[in-house]
Amino acid sequence: MNTEELRALATAELRAKLDQTRDEYMKLRFQFTMGQLSDYTRLKVVRRSIARIETLLRERELAAEGEGQQA
Repeated sequence: MNTEELRALATAELRAKLDQTRDEYMKLRFQFTMGQLSDYTRLKVVRRSIARIETLLRERELAAEGEGQQA
């Protein structure tokens, strides 16, 4: 998913997507260790997706804190 699609999701959906992506990354790492992984670039793509989702969640967290302080 690209960033625009991720931004359109609700926070709960983002957290669920993060869990799914982390599970996928764990499975890919296991396949890599066992020598069964044929597409090594998928590791990089999934790792970046995790970082992207975590960044969006952090942005929302900081925005919520900022709104709380201004009120």
